Amino acid sequence: MGGTRRLDGTSGSMTVHPLTVSVVICAYTEKRWDMLTRAVDSVLEQSYPVAELIVCVDHNLELAERCKRNWDDSAAGSSTPILILENKYAGRLGSARNTAVEYASGEIVAFLDDDASAHQDWLALLMAPYQQAEVVAVGGAPIPVFETFRPAWFPPQLDWVFGCYYDGLPSSLSSVDRLIGASMSARRDALNAIGGFHSDNHDDMDMCLRLAHQHGHQAILMEPRAVVYHNVVAERVTWNYLWRRCFFVNKGKVQAFRDMESAASMKADVKFVTGAIKRSVVQCVRDLMRGDINGVSRLTVLVVALLLAASGNIAGQISYLSTRASGFPRLSRE
Repeated sequence: MGGTRRLDGTSGSMTVHPLTVSVVICAYTEKRWDMLTRAVDSVLEQSYPVAELIVCVDHNLELAERCKRNWDDSAAGSSTPILILENKYAGRLGSARNTAVEYASGEIVAFLDDDASAHQDWLALLMAPYQQAEVVAVGGAPIPVFETFRPAWFPPQLDWVFGCYYDGLPSSLSSVDRLIGASMSARRDALNAIGGFHSDNHDDMDMCLRLAHQHGHQAILMEPRAVVYHNVVAERVTWNYLWRRCFFVNKGKVQAFRDMESAASMKADVKFVTGAIKRSVVQCVRDLMRGDINGVSRLTVLVVALLLAASGNIAGQISYLSTRASGFPRLSRE
C-alpha cells in the first residue's frame, strides 16, 4: 500500500483498515435530560459506524438508573450497543472519561458533551485524518446554539467560554495545540499511554499537551467541518459568567501546568492573546466604518477579559506558592 502526504508535506504511512470508534458521553445531572437524549440520538444517526456508545454518569444514581431504563439495548431500536456506566473514581469529568475509556473497545475514542448534538457526518470527518498513522488526536468545531440570544457586546474570540469554536481557530484541517472537549477524539492506545485524563477542569488541554509532548505538534489536528451543536444556556451569556470563567479557568491552569511538568506549554495562550487583540482591533475599525458601535464594546470586553485572565494567572501563581508544600492530588484512579 502506498504512502500519503502529511500536512507538513513529507511522506507518511497509512492505516489501511477502517478504524473502529467508541463514542463517550459523560452526564451528571437530570436537568440536561432532554439535551442528553438529543446527544445520544445524534450518535445513533452517524454516517460512520459506531462500535459502541458509552454513557458514563458522574456520581448520580438516579440519573444512572434512568439512563439504564431508557437505553436498554432491546428498547433502543439501534444496532449500536449502548453501555451505561457510573464513574468509579472520586473525580468528576476527567475521571468519568477515564472510566469510559477503560471499557471502550474502539481503536479511537470520541468524546461528545451531554449538552451537544453531533452533525450526521461528525464522526466520518473526525475519523478521516486517522488514516495518517502519525495522527493521534482529532477535534471538531462545537458551534454555539443560544437558548436566548448572542449579546451584541460578546466578542467571537471569547466563544471558548462556552466550550465552543472561537475566532482564531483554523478554518480548515490543521494542526493545533489544543482541542475542545465537546468535540474531540484520540487513539485509545495513545490515551492510555499518557495515563488517561489527569484533570477534571482542564481535561481537554491536559490530554492534548501530554499527547503532543509524546508525539509532536503535528499529531494533534482540528477538523472544523466536524461540527457539533453546543447548547449555551441563558446564564452563560451574562457578564457574571464571563468574568468568572476568564479569571478562574486561568487561575486553575497554573496548577494544571505544574502537574503536567515538561509537557506543559503556554504557546497556545500567548498565540491566542496576540492574535485575538489584532483581529479584534481590525474588526472594530471595520464595524465602526459600517456604523456598528458595538464593535467598541466587543473590543473593550475582550481587553477586560484578557486582563481578568492575567489576574487569574497571577492569583494561581500565588496560590501555588502558598500550598506547594502540601502537593496537588491527581485524579484518583485507585
